[in-house]
Amino acid sequence: MEPDLFTAAAEDRQLKDPSSSPLAVRMRPRTLDEVVGQQHLLKPGAPLRRLVGEGSGGPAGPSSVILWGPPGIGKTTLAYVVSLATQKRFVELSAITAGVKEVRAVIDGARRASGGYGKETVLFLDEIHRFSKAQQDSLLPAVENRWVTLIAATTENPYFSIISPLLSRSLLLTLESLTDDDLRSLVHRALTEERGLGGAVTLSDDAEAHLLRIAGGDARRALTALEAAAGAAISKGEDEITLETVEETVDRAAVKYDRDGDQHYDVASALIKSIRGSDVDAALHYLARMIEAGEDPRFIARRLMISASEDIGLADPTALPTAVAAAQAVAMIGFPEAALTLSHATIALALAPKSNAATNAIFAAQADVRKGMAGPVPAHLRDGHYKGAAKLGHAQGYVYPHDVPGAIAVQQYAPDAVQGRHYYEPTRYGAEARYADVVEKVRGRLRGDGGQADARP
Repeated sequence: MEPDLFTAAAEDRQLKDPSSSPLAVRMRPRTLDEVVGQQHLLKPGAPLRRLVGEGSGGPAGPSSVILWGPPGIGKTTLAYVVSLATQKRFVELSAITAGVKEVRAVIDGARRASGGYGKETVLFLDEIHRFSKAQQDSLLPAVENRWVTLIAATTENPYFSIISPLLSRSLLLTLESLTDDDLRSLVHRALTEERGLGGAVTLSDDAEAHLLRIAGGDARRALTALEAAAGAAISKGEDEITLETVEETVDRAAVKYDRDGDQHYDVASALIKSIRGSDVDAALHYLARMIEAGEDPRFIARRLMISASEDIGLADPTALPTAVAAAQAVAMIGFPEAALTLSHATIALALAPKSNAATNAIFAAQADVRKGMAGPVPAHLRDGHYKGAAKLGHAQGYVYPHDVPGAIAVQQYAPDAVQGRHYYEPTRYGAEARYADVVEKVRGRLRGDGGQADARP
């Protein structure tokens, strides 16, 4: 909501005593020209520049926008800059704490400000993906009628987390990850500017390189780590931040992974595709990212079991038992030891010969069933164990395979609609090569082509 007396007092204190705020807050840009990165969104005439009043005249007013990108790349910063630069009424809400009641209050206030004072309202809604469908629906009239200009920020894929009507009424702006050069510029500014560290310390080259590496493209994390390292150096009476100081104050690198968000699926997808592509090192990298992000080991194990059937199948019949055994072990032992079991299974699957023949087989069979190619079960295959079945002709003429040489009886098994259709097309990769020979012989026997030898593996 709009600032109350206590919020205003806190902001006034921050202005008078900048050191009371975290370095990441103090170094927020005050104009769009100070923003690092995202230059594709800051060109003349771009939506964000029009929001602050640059070229926004005429009948084509600025559109509502949805800012999408991972944490720490400037979504909140851009909204903050707009709040400082715009001549419009600016209201901020967080979907973590706000609901429909708060949204309606903002909209009512915006309509009063527009009708009574001719003042337009910009509503910044952070974490919009946390709003339910009903809560997002409450924004539609205000956005459609332009009672407010919405700036919504999300770390989730908007096509999954934001309702279509709201997407269609807004411009979706994708923020790009910050480069090392972007972060380097920001770190240098924080070291020298008065609102930052004011030249109290310098940063060695190797410490800077390590700082950028552990930041993982996250500006907030880079500045938070810099502030912690600077504090440690000053407390030791040193005027330079060394690599050792950074390593002492920052335990580990940022993992660009939100296990409750769409990156959860992106990294899981990359793990499976690396296994499918037989790149064992890439697969282990993504596995490590999932582990370090605190992913549920049972989720990882389930994905490995699916991969074993989807991408390996009979090319290595031991793949699925390996994945199942890993899932059972993971359920019993949990982290941290489960990492060893998941590594074992991931390596085995990545290096196994690959075949998607089993996957294609069931997909092809399902496709025919969905097309209506089913038909009645042949009478001789129907259940003949109940009274009266014989009168219906059920199970009559069925040849018991174990009674014939080779245990393959020449008779029709498939319904007429799909008789003769082949779903399983084995590859010649790994152990599946022997199944390719077998299936050819078995199909020939079933057609009555002759041959008495047992054709099974």
